[in-house]
Amino acid sequence: MDHAPDTLVRSTSPDVVRIAPDDAVAVALRALEAGERIEVAGAVLTIAEPIARGHKVAVRSIRAGAPVHRYGWPIGTATRDIGAGDHVHSHNLVTNLRAEEPYDYTPVAPRPQRAPGDWRFRGYRRGDGSVGTRNEIWVIPTVGCVARTAERVAQRAAARHGGQVDDVVAFPHPLGCSQLGDDLDGTARLLAALASSPNAGGVLLMGLGCEENQLAALLERVPQARRDRIRTVGAQMSADEYDAAAQAIDELVAIAAQDQREEVGLEALRVGLKCGGSDGLSGLTANPLIGRIADMVTAAGGQAILTEIPEIFGAERLLMQRAANRQVFDDLVALVNRFKRYFIDHGEPISENPSPGNVAGGITTLEEKSLGAVQKGGHAPLMDVLGYGERLRRPGLSLLEAPGNDAVSTTALAAAGAAITLFSTGRGTPLGSPVPTLKLATNHDLAARKPAWIDFDAAQVLNDGLDAAADALMTRICAIASGEPAQNERNGERDIAIWKRGVTL
Repeated sequence: MDHAPDTLVRSTSPDVVRIAPDDAVAVALRALEAGERIEVAGAVLTIAEPIARGHKVAVRSIRAGAPVHRYGWPIGTATRDIGAGDHVHSHNLVTNLRAEEPYDYTPVAPRPQRAPGDWRFRGYRRGDGSVGTRNEIWVIPTVGCVARTAERVAQRAAARHGGQVDDVVAFPHPLGCSQLGDDLDGTARLLAALASSPNAGGVLLMGLGCEENQLAALLERVPQARRDRIRTVGAQMSADEYDAAAQAIDELVAIAAQDQREEVGLEALRVGLKCGGSDGLSGLTANPLIGRIADMVTAAGGQAILTEIPEIFGAERLLMQRAANRQVFDDLVALVNRFKRYFIDHGEPISENPSPGNVAGGITTLEEKSLGAVQKGGHAPLMDVLGYGERLRRPGLSLLEAPGNDAVSTTALAAAGAAITLFSTGRGTPLGSPVPTLKLATNHDLAARKPAWIDFDAAQVLNDGLDAAADALMTRICAIASGEPAQNERNGERDIAIWKRGVTL
């Protein structure tokens, strides 16, 4: 197998886009009416039935039982004969995905990438070598029992210290007790990794006292280089937990207030890559645009993190052939098959995705969704595979274990070390994470309808091409990385969600 073809650089038609010359389908860029005659690759096609924007139209006849290609790869099998001009969707296309399977190590030489350019932003350099895009105080509860207490502590401190640091924010969650084994370990690893974020100029870990996720053990998981910026308060052990927390935050603010932004290059940027509420244009506009940014960052020596493991099913071989070495390949195979086993052990099909919103937006099978989703990883070699709750270890592109759920995966990206996250969406979402979470609209309509949610209109790829859009997006990224608020920050959308996999006592 070879690389997937380059995705859209510039639309050659106002009506449809076909990526690879052997694709049996094209994607509608606008609503198409029955009887319309449009041009596709130099041939005239008559539309047989109404086809919504983002949905697929057959550009040639397809026999029942034949594979259907998009992006140059099969996205499923036709369940009936399909005529040229027909709508191709759930009524005549079915997934080919199966359970665990063997994979061959067949590496492909990396493609030459566009030079990253001399992009700069102003960030906060930390003692462990990382660079943050924010200088905030984070209040992280060890357990759900003190989640609301942590919120009140943060609100009072934010009012008291306004202007001295970028913000004081709490991240409540319901876990940390009534958990066992790997499930509890995952919660503790995730919270300790969050406490190590370069965007946190200081962290207050707030516990109850009797929970399984004990403060002392959690602190031991935080790297030594970060512990001078950590304080702890146990509510049951404090005469007044609010007073103790206030004193701890005062100490942290006094330290963090000395930090100053300094100019750095893309080699210092850590960017998370995410999609949610996808539509049929996600793999044509926003996702390949994010991929171009990932290539620019990694080419400069920075770090990019791809996740959502169930949303690479059907496209995993594209990542496997980019593994930097055999160990990375083996780690990726193990992760993919482990995640498939996770579905199987719970009696669920591995192809249950796409969501109803994805289907309404034109995505039919998980293979199709995955082939669009992996575009976010660009073409850089895959340098590392991280377990859930693990932090970045190497420059370049890393793949992180986490589910597709938006809240869980954006939290995992922040915990892994992302200082900013790029989030493509075709349907729209206000959701944010602990770090600036830039929403990229896949289509002009969403960008126009939801300006309070959207940070960048990625549909300009259709008009201006990928290079020009990438330059415009990088300008926006550098501005937000330097302190301009992202829309999720303006809206107070700053939440975490932890992956709960085990029994509850």
